[in-house]
Amino acid sequence: MNRLLILGTAFAALLAAPALAQQPTKLLNASYDVARELFAAENEAFLKIHPGVTIDQSHAGTSKQARAIVEGLEADVVTFNQVTDIDFLVKQGFVSADWQKDFPNSASPFYSFPSFLVRAGNPKNIKDWNDLARDDVKVIFPNPKTSGNARYTYLAATAYAKEAFGGDEEKVEAFVKKIFDNVPVFDTGGRAATTTFVERETGDVLITFEAETRGIAKQYGADKVEGVIPSVSLLAEFPVAIVDKVADKRGSRELAKAYLDFLYSEDGQRVAAKFGHRVHNEKVAGEFKAEFPEIRLVNVDDVFGGWDKIQKEYFASGATLDKLYGSR
Repeated sequence: MNRLLILGTAFAALLAAPALAQQPTKLLNASYDVARELFAAENEAFLKIHPGVTIDQSHAGTSKQARAIVEGLEADVVTFNQVTDIDFLVKQGFVSADWQKDFPNSASPFYSFPSFLVRAGNPKNIKDWNDLARDDVKVIFPNPKTSGNARYTYLAATAYAKEAFGGDEEKVEAFVKKIFDNVPVFDTGGRAATTTFVERETGDVLITFEAETRGIAKQYGADKVEGVIPSVSLLAEFPVAIVDKVADKRGSRELAKAYLDFLYSEDGQRVAAKFGHRVHNEKVAGEFKAEFPEIRLVNVDDVFGGWDKIQKEYFASGATLDKLYGSR
């Protein structure tokens, strides 16, 4: 009997061995356009504790990324900058409906907000959102139809105008339209808009996430550009999720979860803070507190009634964005 038991156990182990050998050691992370350097660093830190794993990256506007996944891009995880693009994947059957419960802070490991980057010395004296509507100011930000980054800019400007004009929607729309009219070119993504502003030297002010403005300022130096924090901005969360349909197909769920969990670890949070993101971990946030100026942030729920309402009123076909954007 003991001999049979031993043989049976050995046989079971042999059957299990191929399955273990076939466990994937590679992940694809589909991320937003301006996150290349951030996730290169996050991946390097993750691989120190998970040797033998390969993390591939794909970067583009998150709306474009979401469509690509539906069309066949086999991303195991997404690290987006817009909740609505993950909700799109939910509706298409790629991500579970309760994805925001899978990780802390509604599945957002860090946050930022739309901020300004101006020429050295701030020659146009740009300090707040109202300056973007001036006739002498050219504004650079990407196309809100293709970029989550730009959608936050659009919504942040709208939130400012709602306060400034006491909720007078006609004045709000006129204000935001004026900012749109001041944009000489709409690039498809945040990184292309950065290139337009910094390398092509087009425009007086670039609007992008604070994390990006900080990175650009470090890269190009104070003699080229400088950051400006507006009086108020919109909280920009960076939602993450396992792409269930892909992870289950590839058998990569365990590795995918370990990767996203790492973004919440002290090491992962420290990497994010070094790249200009504001983090939730209190210890790490305390370490970097002196580097991040105070700012009043409003959120989409309080100002707009949540992302579902925003999608219908602002981004659906024929909604407010189409009216403002016109034929551009």
